Amino acid sequence: MTDHQHIDVRRHGDRGHVVEIVLDRPEAHNALSTAMAAELAEVTATVGADADVRAVVLASSSAKAFCVGADLKERNTFGDAELMAQRPVFRAAFGGVLHLPVPTVAAVHGFALGGGFEFALSCDLIVADETAVLGLPEVTVGVIPGGGGTQLLARRVGSSRAADLVLTGRRVEIGEAERLGVIDRRVPAGTDRDAALELATSIAANSPVGVRAAKRALRLGLDVDLATGLEVEDSAWRTTAFSADRAEGVAAFNEKRRPDWPGTPGR
Repeated sequence: MTDHQHIDVRRHGDRGHVVEIVLDRPEAHNALSTAMAAELAEVTATVGADADVRAVVLASSSAKAFCVGADLKERNTFGDAELMAQRPVFRAAFGGVLHLPVPTVAAVHGFALGGGFEFALSCDLIVADETAVLGLPEVTVGVIPGGGGTQLLARRVGSSRAADLVLTGRRVEIGEAERLGVIDRRVPAGTDRDAALELATSIAANSPVGVRAAKRALRLGLDVDLATGLEVEDSAWRTTAFSADRAEGVAAFNEKRRPDWPGTPGR
């Protein structure tokens, strides 16, 4: 993969099935600049197209923050034209994380504000350590969350709880974040990346066909009626039921061994 200035990509495990995408602009606490967003969009497109990838961890190289959101120093130099030119680049970055076809785990510590929180919300699971502080403060600087925050937070915690956080712009620390259901796993300070990698590794040990199909069913079924959702699930089930992974999984169970997943979908 091409070297990048603000994004680091690391493979984990014997076969490199787990990929860690590291936000790597620590001198700015990973404030999201146009260049960093463009790199993240490129990286997620490459990772998403790699059939060997089974799970992704989104992490940070900054000691104090996961990501503090948009780079407002850069924004302060923008006129209207520059701001509008930046918009599709930012949307590609957030969409790149959201639409990865494999499970994604955010490893959060320190500040996850604005776009940083939205990157975490774009992941399937959020692991946060005791130092995490999360919030969507956009209304305090005259805009709204524009990286999916108004939609993803409401789907995660419900509309009224999301409204509380979005409309006040307030920050929540780890205890309240856990109570609200903003995060999925709370871990000791300094262990978020290890915990997220452990979780991703456990997911990657399962059938890649099954896991991708399960994620697709969860995502596509979220905003439809039950009957339609069950049809989405049935379609995903058929992808797995006639796959080489299903045959290998059943054989491995009966032979009392670990499966060696072919990763080949069915019809």
